[in-house]
Amino acid sequence: MPDSVTASVPVRRSPRDWTVDTAFFLLAVAYGVLTAKGRGQADLGLGVNWWYVEQLAGVFGCVLLWLRRRKPVEVAFVLIGLSVLFEMVAGAMLVALFSVAVHRSPRTTAVVYTASLLPVVSDVFIRPDAALPALHFFLFGTIVQAGAVGWGLFIHHRRKLLVQVAAEAALRAEQVQLRAREEVAREMHDVLGHRLSLLALHAGALEYRPDAPSADVARAAGVIRESAHQALQDLRQVLGVLRAPAGELPQPTLADVHRLVAESCAAGMRVRLLKEVPEAAPDLVGRTAYRVVQEALTNVRKHAPGASARVEVTGKAGEGLRVEVANAADGGRPTGQAAGDAAGQGLAGLAERVALAGGRLEYGPAADGGWEVTAALPWPREA
Repeated sequence: MPDSVTASVPVRRSPRDWTVDTAFFLLAVAYGVLTAKGRGQADLGLGVNWWYVEQLAGVFGCVLLWLRRRKPVEVAFVLIGLSVLFEMVAGAMLVALFSVAVHRSPRTTAVVYTASLLPVVSDVFIRPDAALPALHFFLFGTIVQAGAVGWGLFIHHRRKLLVQVAAEAALRAEQVQLRAREEVAREMHDVLGHRLSLLALHAGALEYRPDAPSADVARAAGVIRESAHQALQDLRQVLGVLRAPAGELPQPTLADVHRLVAESCAAGMRVRLLKEVPEAAPDLVGRTAYRVVQEALTNVRKHAPGASARVEVTGKAGEGLRVEVANAADGGRPTGQAAGDAAGQGLAGLAERVALAGGRLEYGPAADGGWEVTAALPWPREA
């Protein structure tokens, strides 16, 4: 019951609504007075002059306009019926037609407009104008009512367009937010995956050699502590994208590949780096190449412990940049299918990153039973 009572309460008019409704009310009154004709010529036979009845109908029709926002179609049909007999309701009927066109579908508007032609026909046959031919009078009434409906349809479609534009803007904002979240997730995977794999490697060494000399244990514990601290620092930088533009965040470059390889070697990996790039690569190309090497070395540590790795970065402007990371099958177990299954999500994300840079990523088993990751990145000469 409370819901039904609440639903019956009309929506409060805003100051703008009051202004518009008052203006339409006054226009309806003025139009009805100016277009009325032949008043006082007929008597109802009850001692009441038709002119007074016409005035009462005009007042009733104009007052009825205050309900047009709640029931535009019903108000329009009532005013159409009154307009057949009373000319002073014509102005109110035009306002009602306009309201139907604004607030209802074009199909409903067409039905109401067709019904609104009845008063025009009645004026031609019941109250003909001696100064104006019947056809001209019919065309005039039809055009005036069509103008009111056309204006309402224009506003109706304009509002729909604005709603559609707002919806598209909201969708674009949601897509931008989604892309930002995907970028943050990708950065977190790349950064934390690299750091945590170093932690797992050193922790595994301590677990495997509990009787190791105290100096080795202390050194491994120090590396774990430093790697954990660096992982937290990297995480803060990545999450900073939620508060600052991406351009303000520190981003890795191609020159940082040396540091990446050095960290892997310090963790006990055997990594050989061949880097032949005669000049500094563009930011996007260098950053993407760094992420390729980072993800590939992380997968080697996770899925081929003890395997040696080879990192090659070659290229120059105008020819493109080629990044190749491969490991031989000399670790604890082969890396081919196992690495492909376990690291599929990381490699899939890496392929998306490379594609965004305009490049191509390929990965799969090598001829010697190891695993290869190869990225070809564009490097325009003008860059």
